[in-house]
Amino acid sequence: MVDHWSQALVLAQTADTGVRGIAALSARVAYAFMCLTLTWGVLTATGWARRLGERKALRSGHLALAVLTLSFGVIHALAFTFLSANAFDLAHLIVPLLPGSLVRHSLGIVGLEVMLAIAITAGLHRWTAYRRWLWLHRLAYPAVGITALHSLFGAMANGHLALLWLAGITLLVPAMTLSLLRFLPVRMLERVGLIEENV
Repeated sequence: MVDHWSQALVLAQTADTGVRGIAALSARVAYAFMCLTLTWGVLTATGWARRLGERKALRSGHLALAVLTLSFGVIHALAFTFLSANAFDLAHLIVPLLPGSLVRHSLGIVGLEVMLAIAITAGLHRWTAYRRWLWLHRLAYPAVGITALHSLFGAMANGHLALLWLAGITLLVPAMTLSLLRFLPVRMLERVGLIEENV
């Protein structure tokens, strides 16, 4: 009888290790695609990537990266429902700041839900006012920041920060730099020499 229970415990721990591995891998892939989506979106919106192709093709690339980001983000979240110990229920995956939930989990929920809302409204932008759509689409910038904080706190809590900080910063710095440049006045960018003055 004792042998049967120990075997069941070992199997449950092995299954949880596998599920946690899937959750970790999908989180890292989603983070990489998130940074690439933001970078490609800024390059497309500003026209800085004009030499690489037509605007429609560039927007399609941005859309493909966004779909990959959301897909791996949802896989990451859903993986926690398959844990045999401390599994998340649907409410804890959807509603942030429920009693018993951690702040790092709530940051991930908010970031993913904002990104999902942006993706849904991106498909509806033809039927809404452009300014309203643009305002909602620009919520991607704080959503990326919130999700990056979720990733940082998650890596710290799981003891992987020393392993992942360099890759995380390497992907986040270009995305944040381009995001900052996107909102600087054109005159300032011309003065610094980042863009050429239109003659």
